[in-house]
Amino acid sequence: MRHKLVVCYETFVGNSSLFISFFRRSSFPCCLPVEGFAAKFSTFRQESRPTVIVVGAGLAGLHAAHALQKFSCEVTVLESRGRLGGRVHTDSTDGFPVDMGASWLHGVCEENPLSSLIGQLGLPLYRTSGDDSILYDHDLESYALFDMDGQQVVPDTVVEVGETFRSLLQEAKNLREEYVDDMSVSQAFAIVLERRPDLRMEGLAHKVLQWYICRLEGWFAADADKFSLHCIDEEELLVGGHGLMINGYAPVISALADGLDIRLDHRVNRIVRESGTVQVHTEDGKVFKADAAVITVPLGVLKAKLINFEPNLPEWKESAIRDLEMGNENKIALFFDNVFWPNVEFLGVVAPTSYGCSYFLNLHKATGHPVLVYMPSGSLADDIEKLPDEVAASFAVHQLRRILPDAKEPVRFLVSHWGTDINSLGSYSYDAVGKPQDLYTRIRKPVENLFFAGEATSDNFPGTAHGAFATGLMAAEDCRRYFNENFSNLAPFQPVMAMLRPNLYLPLQISRM
Repeated sequence: MRHKLVVCYETFVGNSSLFISFFRRSSFPCCLPVEGFAAKFSTFRQESRPTVIVVGAGLAGLHAAHALQKFSCEVTVLESRGRLGGRVHTDSTDGFPVDMGASWLHGVCEENPLSSLIGQLGLPLYRTSGDDSILYDHDLESYALFDMDGQQVVPDTVVEVGETFRSLLQEAKNLREEYVDDMSVSQAFAIVLERRPDLRMEGLAHKVLQWYICRLEGWFAADADKFSLHCIDEEELLVGGHGLMINGYAPVISALADGLDIRLDHRVNRIVRESGTVQVHTEDGKVFKADAAVITVPLGVLKAKLINFEPNLPEWKESAIRDLEMGNENKIALFFDNVFWPNVEFLGVVAPTSYGCSYFLNLHKATGHPVLVYMPSGSLADDIEKLPDEVAASFAVHQLRRILPDAKEPVRFLVSHWGTDINSLGSYSYDAVGKPQDLYTRIRKPVENLFFAGEATSDNFPGTAHGAFATGLMAAEDCRRYFNENFSNLAPFQPVMAMLRPNLYLPLQISRM
């Protein structure tokens, strides 16, 4: 009889209703009612497969859930929004994709953590710039800069000022050897310009220099007087340039979400750790229990304490969350009936200050659709976000008409609100002046059976889609090790890398029209 029970368990695992039906039709003697025996069977199953709650269905959360499911864990994903993706959001209302959040693969190379999946999905990329992530790459087919009178800046001036900006940035970095205390990049620029009169610019050249600073601020999603000089080149920059996702990031999200138990419109507001288990509470009163949880909500949500942890997170974790800053970059997509602008990837507006500068991404050159995307960052993004959508779109059109006086009215527009969206409260993280340099490491470090992932936990690739993606797998691996060390009745889990990303590397599809 003992042998028969083993056979039945192996046959009916995962299907308790079939289990009950079988025993009701059999003469198997049992001291428990059939339903009670099935309950014992269910409990044994749960003990054999550890349970994990993943909070957040962005790139990090979906990758973590995907990996944990491959590790044979029972995984439930809770997402506060009514959609997947987090700060990845592809709008296809007009029948073609427009990314209002992440839209590039930064580093089109095999070393990029996302490249294998993108290659396997056969998603095409459009290369918009070369390897220099922060500096303008001097490809004059890619950019057209204009002053506010609609006059295009001659290419020689753009190149000359670009070289000056490169020298200014390098001289600013050199100050780190002289000054022990940290300072903002803006303060460092002021010191360099005081010492190096040859790097000072006037007139139109000064405005172009401010445009370069504006682009630098866009990289950090913050003003130059806020981000750290000591940490300005902390991120690992991958080679291969920057590829725009022609079909948007939605196919990546769909592939990662396939087969997962995902609960949308489940806003988590409380997480309780007790006796080696986790209770995850949602605003509507639901409670989910598991052996562990992976927290992938944006840094802005953690900073606002929208999730109450019981007991409190350790001080080393809370201080890291306080000290790392969340930047803001928004997008205003303008849809037109036809194209009336130059055939370049970016249109730039130069101005006396970086706050007054602007740039538009030309989606038509990459995708064939007549769409321009205005991309303010830092305090400008914060200010525009305070406006109603119609006024924000009108502001973007006004900026466009500064350089193209005959610009038409858009037939439709989309406006993002990453800074005020309660689900994000910012776009991506950056290092503030004078703060410790181990913040990303501390935010990622587990707390007992709580594991953390997301771009703000990435040491090498903060602020990027591939950084978020990579930390999802790292959190899953940490969780796997925790289970192996603490659950003696479990068979050792096998690494999931080979299952998620086969050794076969499919080359990325890159174009440059």
